[in-house]
Amino acid sequence: PVDELFRKHELHAVPFMTGVNNDEGGWILLLFCNPEAAFLRDVIADEYIGNGDDRVKNRDGYTEMLGDLFFTIPAIKAANAHRDAGAPVYLYEYQHPPKFLQQKRLSFVGSDHGDEIFIVLGFYHDELLGELCSSPDGHNLVHWPKYGAEEKYLAIGLKKQVTAQHLKKERFVFLTQTVPEKIKQHEENAERNEL
Repeated sequence: PVDELFRKHELHAVPFMTGVNNDEGGWILLLFCNPEAAFLRDVIADEYIGNGDDRVKNRDGYTEMLGDLFFTIPAIKAANAHRDAGAPVYLYEYQHPPKFLQQKRLSFVGSDHGDEIFIVLGFYHDELLGELCSSPDGHNLVHWPKYGAEEKYLAIGLKKQVTAQHLKKERFVFLTQTVPEKIKQHEENAERNEL
């Protein structure tokens, strides 16, 4: 249903803001995987984790994979759909975890899912809040580009806020084009093997 609305551009062309954090998958543990989809799990794991013995690289790849699958890629798909329907779109990647959360989580987790809410809604004050929210008159504010064909977005960190481009483009192509192609090939091979 939602993918169909996106494909047909049946969306209201109202301003749309969405974003992700730079370590969205930090809190998710994948508890199980359908054994029938083992080939798919292997394709995705190979892309993100590889087959090395570097435990830190494996951990970081796994965390990135979860964040991309559940948050980043869906956010980019939604931004693309609203943009293609003619709505002004603004995309961000938030990169600064609140200090009080950093002290309570695993040391390797960056800005996790929902971290920006504490600052955006004014529940927590730290250096970033003062930096970003001090002057509503536009003085010294960073330019936040519209998300268009060039796929520009605002990367929001503690020390700097910069315009960036093509958020996770390679991962987006992998998960939205390469993986569906591999699924199709797998299904075709399975049908041939059944004959």
